[in-house]
This record gives sequence, structure tokens and C-alpha cells, in this order.
Amino acid sequence: MQHIYRAFLISSDGHIVDRVEIECDGDDTAKERAKRLVDGHDVELWDGTRKIAKFTNKN
Repeated sequence: MQHIYRAFLISSDGHIVDRVEIECDGDDTAKERAKRLVDGHDVELWDGTRKIAKFTNKN
């Protein structure tokens, strides 16, 4: 069953600069997709009020 997660792109000063909805069937797949969004920003993956993961920009 498909589920909608939200990935928030976070600036270096901690502000949300964008939000991306990720539709997939589980946390592991959502993590893989959110990790690909790291490009100059940190990314936080959320399922409603549950924080799933944070991926740090290593630049």
C-alpha cells in the first residue's frame, strides 16, 4: 500500500527551503529516495509527526 512521506530540505542556517512529497510503500524505500535529495541541503524525512531520518549534506 502506498503511503505519502514528506522530505524537508533544510538550509545551513536550519530553515526549511523546500518540501518534497514521497509516495512509496515503506520507510526503507522512503529513506532511499530522501537520501537522493541531499544536494547542498540537509534532508529530514517525516511521516506525519514521526521523524524517520535525517541525511546530512557533506559538502
